[in-house]
Amino acid sequence: MPPAPDPLPNGEREASLISACASLLFANGQTTYRTVSDVQRLAAALDQQVTVLVNWDHLIIRYVRRDGGFHDNVAVSPIGVDMHKVASTIETIDKVCAGQMDPGSALRELGAIAKSPPVSVIRFAVMAGSGAAALAVIFGSAHWLSLVLIAISAGAGACLRRWVAGLTHNAFVQPLSAALLAGIVGAIAARAELSSSLRLIAVCPCMVLVPGPHLLNGAIDLVRARIALGIARLVLAGLIILMVCTGLLAGLALGGVSLPVSGSSAPVPFAYDVLAAGIAVAAYGTFFSMPWRTLPVPVAIGMVAHATRWVAITIAGASIEMGALVACLLVGTVVTPIADKMRMPFAAFAFASVVSLIPGVYLFRMASGLVILASPGGQASPSVLLDVISDGSTAMLVLMAMTFGLIVPKMCIESFYPRQARQSPIQRAATEAANDPVRTVVDGR
Repeated sequence: MPPAPDPLPNGEREASLISACASLLFANGQTTYRTVSDVQRLAAALDQQVTVLVNWDHLIIRYVRRDGGFHDNVAVSPIGVDMHKVASTIETIDKVCAGQMDPGSALRELGAIAKSPPVSVIRFAVMAGSGAAALAVIFGSAHWLSLVLIAISAGAGACLRRWVAGLTHNAFVQPLSAALLAGIVGAIAARAELSSSLRLIAVCPCMVLVPGPHLLNGAIDLVRARIALGIARLVLAGLIILMVCTGLLAGLALGGVSLPVSGSSAPVPFAYDVLAAGIAVAAYGTFFSMPWRTLPVPVAIGMVAHATRWVAITIAGASIEMGALVACLLVGTVVTPIADKMRMPFAAFAFASVVSLIPGVYLFRMASGLVILASPGGQASPSVLLDVISDGSTAMLVLMAMTFGLIVPKMCIESFYPRQARQSPIQRAATEAANDPVRTVVDGR
């Protein structure tokens, strides 16, 4: 049966294709640099001259033509993270650039990609519970009842997030509600004396809510001097973390329980530590809608990275900050070419591989300490202030070490091993042609 005729004339059809690709990439976690690069490559293949301006809540694509041209204002914000949509969109761009798909067919395929559903609720909930329990093992929990409670709390939180997502598209309500539930479960466990691991029962379900890809994409934008967009991404990530802290502490307060400000993690055997890291990576790959067939790759990378960190800390005596730096340097070096080859967004792929290194425990303990310091009717001991400073400094240094370790190898590889060397001849020709007539402007520069 012949395909349905395309209702759009050639010029409008090509412009719609370029705008649809840009919107899908930008909205689902692709870095700004790669979004602009792929839009530029597609435009060159369609014999279009464009200027791309990237802002937080919209993209402006200007078409340069002899008749004066026009511009397309695409309303989109980089709030979502969906590896499957990004990979499918880049695959469609590759087909168009290689001459294997006409613009009309590509536009219909992009429409199907945009409507593709996320992973099933059952898989989402199971992997959320497994990931939270795995993080608890990494942080020293060995009590089976604690692990069961953590898994149930995180799984129920995942179901709650999906339900809330059907009610509102607000980016902050989902993490707030899931963290509130985790706090309530932790408070009930403490009141019923079901387990002594209150800190991990309440905290681990919240650690799977940390918006790592937004932190990495924001840092990458800042390094590339896209100041406005980088700050906007980091503000979004910071507000999500604030909502998680608020929900967690509010849930505990409803049960009359507070999060311990200080504490230490028990040493974890090497095999348990590495295996738990692999489970945590698989969970985050699910959160970001990574296909099953590609999931073993970040799992293997994450397990090797965590083994490296374990050796650095346990055997070499390195600090947790230095251990995170070493592990992330390894991941950044390995993930950069692999993510490009597999058509995956770097930030989501890299963060999934190092999620077990996130200092969520320190962030939440710091937030609890700040609440204690600000509480009226009593005077906190000086040790609380010292614990808050220590936890906050540790969390900040670990996050900085992770960001530095992931970004620096990526920048070096992209600088000394340009993307043209990894392209097919057809893609390379399209890119070389694009470098001459196509001018790209980001953040108005």
